[in-house]
Amino acid sequence: MVNYNSLQNLPDAAELPSSDDTPVDNELQNLIPGLLRAILSHIWSARQDWFFGVNMGVYHATGENPRIPIVPDGFLSLGVPRRVEPDGRKSYIVWLENNIPPRLVLECVSATYGGEYDEKMQIYAKLGVLYYVIYNSQFNRRDRHEVLEVYQLREGQYIRLPGEPVWMPQIGLGIGREIGTFENWQREWLYWYDEQGNRYPTPEEIAQGERQRAETERQRAETERQRAETERQRADRLAQLLRERGLDPDSLSE
Repeated sequence: MVNYNSLQNLPDAAELPSSDDTPVDNELQNLIPGLLRAILSHIWSARQDWFFGVNMGVYHATGENPRIPIVPDGFLSLGVPRRVEPDGRKSYIVWLENNIPPRLVLECVSATYGGEYDEKMQIYAKLGVLYYVIYNSQFNRRDRHEVLEVYQLREGQYIRLPGEPVWMPQIGLGIGREIGTFENWQREWLYWYDEQGNRYPTPEEIAQGERQRAETERQRAETERQRAETERQRADRLAQLLRERGLDPDSLSE
């Protein structure tokens, strides 16, 4: 963790813009981290010690100018309040977050190269970001990198972690990719995984599963109702037959 104790006269939230006003190149730069945040909101619903930002400015005092943010496509911080009252965060200001930098940063490479493999990597390393995730589904051949690369900061340098999904013990999550559907768009997405490599479901998948369970229960109840109705009709026919033969079905049942 970076020590900011010697820094003085840093601006507060009201003095800083919420981002650098640079537009994203495509909607995936919002949707991919947005899906990760949505999944976290479910699996960590009981926790209040985390924050996941999407295209939000991160202000830090480890660069040349603390008033110039770096804006990851997504980032996860641990040990900070999930909500800041009353209106939430407009940006993530490290020196106002108990000097806690993001634990994980995600960059989605786009057509406009943004220094994900060099300049930003150096900035995040200096900032003290433990895990750096680069997702490059379209331009990995251009950049001569793999589609998904996960790095861990060790002694001030990023070391790429092997395998996929990649388990990150200091977060308690793995990250990887699969073909799936999000907002009715079927493609490859990034997902969270548990330590055994099992993918956590999305909110849409959870809702669909609940609908399927409700429909299964409805069908089971309807089948039981029909079975009971069939049994009742059979009993009525038997009783009628006994009466036609001069027998009292009630006395026979006793």
